[in-house]
Amino acid sequence: QGQPVESGGGLVQPGGSLRLSCVVSGSTSTIFAMGWYRQAPGKQRELVAVISRGGSTNYADSVKGRFTISRNSAKNTVYLQMDSLKPEDTAVYYCNINRGWVQWGQGTQVTVSS
Repeated sequence: QGQPVESGGGLVQPGGSLRLSCVVSGSTSTIFAMGWYRQAPGKQRELVAVISRGGSTNYADSVKGRFTISRNSAKNTVYLQMDSLKPEDTAVYYCNINRGWVQWGQGTQVTVSS
C-alpha cells in the first residue's frame, strides 16, 4: 500500500473552519483504525482524533466539541472537520493508518491566525 495522502490544510482566521481529507490506497479491510495527529513547532506529535473499524471515535480533550472525524469507505477517505479553530490548533496535521503496522501521511499545515 502507498502512503496516505492528506489535503485541506491552509490559513484560517480564529473561529473559522477547515476540513482535512486523507486518501488511503490499497485494501481497507486490513485497517484497524484511522486517525489524525498533529505536531506544533517545538512540541511532540499528539493524537487529535481516531475512528476504529467499528466506527467508534475518540478525541483529544482539547478538540472535543469542535472537531469531528468521519470516513467514507467507498472513497477510502478519512476526514477531519475542524470548527471554531483557535490559534493553538496551529500545527502540521498527519493522517495515521493502523493496519497492525502504521502508515503516516506526509502532513498538511494548518495555521490559525488573524
